[in-house]
Amino acid sequence: MKLLRVGTAGAERPALLDQDGTSLRDLSGLVTDIDGALLADDTALDRIRAAAASGELPVLDGPAPRVGPPLARIGKIVCIGLNYHDHAAETGAEIPAEPIIFFKAPDTVVGPDDTVLVPRGSVKTDWEVELAVVIGRTARYLDSAEEGLAHVAGYAVSHDVSEREFQIERGGTWDKGKNCETFNPLGPWLVTADEVPDPQALALRLHVNGELKQDGTTAEQIFGVGEVVRYVSQFMTLYPGDVINTGTPAGVALGKPEPKPYLRAGDVVELEIAGLGRQRQEFKDA
Repeated sequence: MKLLRVGTAGAERPALLDQDGTSLRDLSGLVTDIDGALLADDTALDRIRAAAASGELPVLDGPAPRVGPPLARIGKIVCIGLNYHDHAAETGAEIPAEPIIFFKAPDTVVGPDDTVLVPRGSVKTDWEVELAVVIGRTARYLDSAEEGLAHVAGYAVSHDVSEREFQIERGGTWDKGKNCETFNPLGPWLVTADEVPDPQALALRLHVNGELKQDGTTAEQIFGVGEVVRYVSQFMTLYPGDVINTGTPAGVALGKPEPKPYLRAGDVVELEIAGLGRQRQEFKDA
């Protein structure tokens, strides 16, 4: 299933994209929202599947609504740094022996086509297309990558927008370059795990002002999705509705020769992951 939330910011309603991909179906008569509680409830998910199959869900008519983030009440966003072989190579970084972990605050999340703000004083705002993993079962001290995959409810497109000066040159951890307002567009859909048989075989692409910048595949990940979930569960408990951003492939501005083409107000970024949908953001000054 492709689950999403539509409507004005803060007042989104749950919806489902039809199997033919052409119309939206209203889920508000079945569930109150798409969140961790729903993803952990197999009975509720089965009700949605049955209603979708029967054709009984009402169509959302009228003008195309704003698409919000596909997940409400996100608990935490765990991010994995330098998780692609080609991205580590382009930035001159050593291949990490263990996953690098940092966090994004849930309030960085916006809809897939919402405006992204270039922070005040920023000169190095960068793009990063990423596969987001959404947790569906409580995960703690998992024993294997297979167990890790079994705890995944679904997947989504994530844009891990980053300010490289704040991240690298201003001391401390990476977090200050990762948590600026609007720095995590998510969606358009949460695609349930049953529709993604192999998360290590997904193509990722990103364009800036129509020019292809990133063209990669999750096969390049150093630590695959199942291993990432297993590893993170050794250090913290993952709950339904938590999100893991799993890293970005080569092609970011940081890896380009000088002068590096960092983002400015007026730039338009478009990104997509095969089967998971497409985003489009215009950048404006904060």
